[in-house]
Amino acid sequence: MQTSTTVSAGAGVAVPAVSLERLRVRNFRNLADLECEFPAAGAMIIGPNGAGKSNLLEAIYYLEIFRSFRGAPDRELVRFDEDVFRIEANLSGSSGRSELAAAFQSSTRRKKVEVEGVEVERIADALGAFGAVVFELEDAELVSGAPGRRRRFLDIVLSLVVPGYLQELQRYRAVLGQRNEALKAGRAGVVDAWTDGMVEPGARLMAARSAWIEARSDEFSGYHAVISGGLGASLVYESGITTRRNVVPLDAPANSAAEGPRGWADLFRDRLRSARERDVRRGFSTVGPHRDDLVIRAEVSSDGPERDLRAFGSGGQKRTAAIALRLVEADSLRDARGREPVYLLDDVFAELDGDRAGRVFRLLEEGRSGQVFLTAPKPADMPFRDGGLARWRIRDGVLAADA
Repeated sequence: MQTSTTVSAGAGVAVPAVSLERLRVRNFRNLADLECEFPAAGAMIIGPNGAGKSNLLEAIYYLEIFRSFRGAPDRELVRFDEDVFRIEANLSGSSGRSELAAAFQSSTRRKKVEVEGVEVERIADALGAFGAVVFELEDAELVSGAPGRRRRFLDIVLSLVVPGYLQELQRYRAVLGQRNEALKAGRAGVVDAWTDGMVEPGARLMAARSAWIEARSDEFSGYHAVISGGLGASLVYESGITTRRNVVPLDAPANSAAEGPRGWADLFRDRLRSARERDVRRGFSTVGPHRDDLVIRAEVSSDGPERDLRAFGSGGQKRTAAIALRLVEADSLRDARGREPVYLLDDVFAELDGDRAGRVFRLLEEGRSGQVFLTAPKPADMPFRDGGLARWRIRDGVLAADA
């Protein structure tokens, strides 16, 4: 059993923070016409279910990845009977003030992103310009749900913190789509050409995922131990290419693989070749980063081994692991950007017992200075930052400071 509670949360280290000073939202879900200015510390957003609490956080986080954190397509974010939504933000940080905006038009399916009032040519260039991490009540599904949710988590985090990752992901998906079309159509003669194109981008994705998981597993374990009261946990990359953890990095010197494990590209190429006949029979690509998974393991009792939480563990244990994973995400953003992210906490404490909720509060306070937006259905006494968060109420998409 792991009993260490050491975490690399940066306690005692001054880290610059960015804050959302002003937000303007038009026709985003039930937010018809919202404009407000927020304190630097953040705010607690109070309102009943369906009032728009989650929609507000969704609008804020949209400026981080220009997609819904709930996975909804853009057309579903536009308010009923409207054609365009627009989100504008004024941000403040150690480097000064900045402006960020995003809009989507349903009729033309056009998305536009602006930085300092100028439309960017490639939306990918503006990813992470804000700096935010969202904690959801539904994050337990991130632990126990389908592998696609965990792959999406990895792809979002790595797109924000690893230069070039998003471009390799887009490149891989394009080639994968062409290979799958050829397989589905029974065009075995052209499959090999698309296979060769999958190797390099796919290997880079797997190398980045494996490196991030290995580098952050101990950190995840530390956070999990604190929240759970001492139970161990770990992260494991489950790849159909190899289960070995010491694969040579893709950018290692050419002679470093003369003896011992081979690089991701060589392994991926061999697996694609060996799976070719099976892929032709099934009509789709059966190996590659699009099939891999992030395995989250934890002790579910003080005297037992770590178990795969995809199949074992209570709802509270899965939520504990999910919160630890989000804290690791926040640290990754901070390390990559050199500043604290904004923390968006969407009713995440509703189903945690008092002890675990208190430990999460302490982890979010110790060494973290980022602005916080916390939603709750009622103005419960939450001991966050000594009760210093301003309280705002929302109803029917209308937000107002609590009198």
